[in-house]
Amino acid sequence: MIEYLENIDHNLLLLINSWHSPFGDEIMWWISDSKFGIPFYVFFLVLGIRFYGWKKGVLIIVLGAFAVGLADLSAKYLFKEVFERYRPSHHIELSTQLHFVNNYKGGMYGFVSSHAANMFAIATSLGLFFKAKNKFLIYWLLVWASLIAYSRMYL
Repeated sequence: MIEYLENIDHNLLLLINSWHSPFGDEIMWWISDSKFGIPFYVFFLVLGIRFYGWKKGVLIIVLGAFAVGLADLSAKYLFKEVFERYRPSHHIELSTQLHFVNNYKGGMYGFVSSHAANMFAIATSLGLFFKAKNKFLIYWLLVWASLIAYSRMYL
């Protein structure tokens, strides 16, 4: 069963990674950059202050920081260091079949992606915070986090 799931995982990764182009490489590199999220964070902070005032705006920052910290620590200590599953760029069979953007290979272990986990933590916590105000915003948050996760596989 594990081999079957791993085979699906490898084929899906190879498919996503094969959809590369010079333009796509630049876009995905930019999306995967940690600074990519800064305008979004500022936007949500402004929304929080506008809808709820300064005190809850600060609460948004604290909530987001807590969510990212929890996701990051969980990704590392509950997944990466437990499963020790090689990142595709360090996998003997997969690494020769992959397209690397800017020769990016990342750390040794890649399950789960800390970057993607952090973005979904932010999206979920902000979505829960703003849920009473705008359901459309929740969908945008999930699209944003999914785009980050996709960029991790693309790269």
